[in-house]
Amino acid sequence: MATKVARTGVRRASGWLYYLDKQGDVSRVPMARGGARPPRSRPEKVAKAGVKREDGFLYFIDKQGDVCRTKMARRGRAGGKRRKAARKKPARRKKAAARKKAPRRKKAARRKKAPRRKKAARKKPARRKKAARRKKAPRRKKAARRKPARRKARRR
Repeated sequence: MATKVARTGVRRASGWLYYLDKQGDVSRVPMARGGARPPRSRPEKVAKAGVKREDGFLYFIDKQGDVCRTKMARRGRAGGKRRKAARKKPARRKKAAARKKAPRRKKAARRKKAPRRKKAARKKPARRKKAARRKKAPRRKKAARRKPARRKARRR
């Protein structure tokens, strides 16, 4: 659950991205739309909040326009530094003489497995017959283009 840090009551306008800047104030910049980069514009300060940030928290502007924070999800630990994983030491091997031999167990009689059925062989796709090469018909001469006036008369 988020907790309110500062009440600013910022009214949002569509097409703008509102965020908490490095000084702890609420700023806004135009959103990028449709993959096109908007011309580089300076962020404008909307409200002065003067929020001091703490590590391990995510700061954002809520629906009411106030500055809120919530704990960041950090692999099971919220906030603070992560511990380094302890290295495991390799287990020592006992000497062969000191080790006792475990008594052997009797092997249980194995049941015979049912014979496996052979998979049906895949049929190869039928070969395509080579189509007899057809002789190309002689090219026709292109008809002379008619005047546009005649076309309009025929369409009516």
